[in-house]
Amino acid sequence: MANESATYDGRLRDLEAEAFRTGRTLAEHSEQLTTIREQQRTAFGNIDSLANAIGAPGDRSIAERLDTIERVLFALARAQGIDPDVC
Repeated sequence: MANESATYDGRLRDLEAEAFRTGRTLAEHSEQLTTIREQQRTAFGNIDSLANAIGAPGDRSIAERLDTIERVLFALARAQGIDPDVC
């Protein structure tokens, strides 16, 4: 009987440890999802900014709109540590 109790206690500890590891893993995944959502919000904000930079047809010439897009893309690249002049 004592042996069964020790086996049961050991199995219970193993299950508790596994539950703790699973909880920690879920928390880590939750943090990663939060980071991904923030990155997506930033990306969608950048897309909105690009769309605003392009403007409606007829507002500005295509050359002016393309120049604006190029400046925005270069600024985004530099913000990420990429030198667009080297690429």
